[in-house]
Amino acid sequence: MPRKRSTDDGDELLARLGSLTAQARERAELQRTQVELAIALQRGMLPRDLPSAPGLHLAVRYAPACHGLNVGGDWYDAFPLPDGRIGLSIGDVQGHNIEAAAFMGQVRAGLRALAFATGEPGELLARTNDLLLSLGSELFATCTFVRVDPATGVLESARAGHIPFVWATADGKSGVVDDEAGPPLGIQRGVEYPVARHRLTTGGLCVLLTDGVVEGPSLAVEDGLDQVVRLAGIAAVAGLESQALAAAVIKGAESVGHEDDAAVLVVGLDGPGRRL
Repeated sequence: MPRKRSTDDGDELLARLGSLTAQARERAELQRTQVELAIALQRGMLPRDLPSAPGLHLAVRYAPACHGLNVGGDWYDAFPLPDGRIGLSIGDVQGHNIEAAAFMGQVRAGLRALAFATGEPGELLARTNDLLLSLGSELFATCTFVRVDPATGVLESARAGHIPFVWATADGKSGVVDDEAGPPLGIQRGVEYPVARHRLTTGGLCVLLTDGVVEGPSLAVEDGLDQVVRLAGIAAVAGLESQALAAAVIKGAESVGHEDDAAVLVVGLDGPGRRL
């Protein structure tokens, strides 16, 4: 009789283990499906082509996080405005899941649609902020919007809680823009976003990016930005193409020490010796 009970106990244990294994496989399959769906949402919502204008050159690099369920909501966008200028946006949605990826699509689409009503960066971010609050989501997003005039090189920008962008000139100067930012989108009503004005000089570059490129457990944001400043300065002086700089900046994201989305958008103005 003791042997019979032992056999029965063993069979019951095996049955339980089999059930737990099946449940684990189902959960793993569900997680894999959610990650694949989130990545598909990300790729489907990002622009396939970038606008072109005489003398102005855009380049992007995007590396979505796909470690476990760590799929985030970084985005970039570039599109022509009705007055002939170019609108650029880059941003990061709170969270790393399928909801963040879907919310990213709403933010990007809202920005682009509202930009045709007003391309003024501060007003555009304010309207987008109100739109997101009306949706009732608990998520929020940081964002930079830039309006650039290809004919003059003038850039107008506004930031909603996002990290500042990097600039470099062909004469060897480079740095991080020192401008005031408003709060992230989707947090507070009635917010005003200050507008800063800059100018791309001949052969100059600007680098817009998300924090996944420059910040993580292994890299402080200040050090990450310094790294991008050095790369941009070298690229501007050497007359390197915007694509080469974007590739070098996104490569640096490997040193931040975590799996996160990383997006880079480079704006370059033609100059002597620039290889395009």
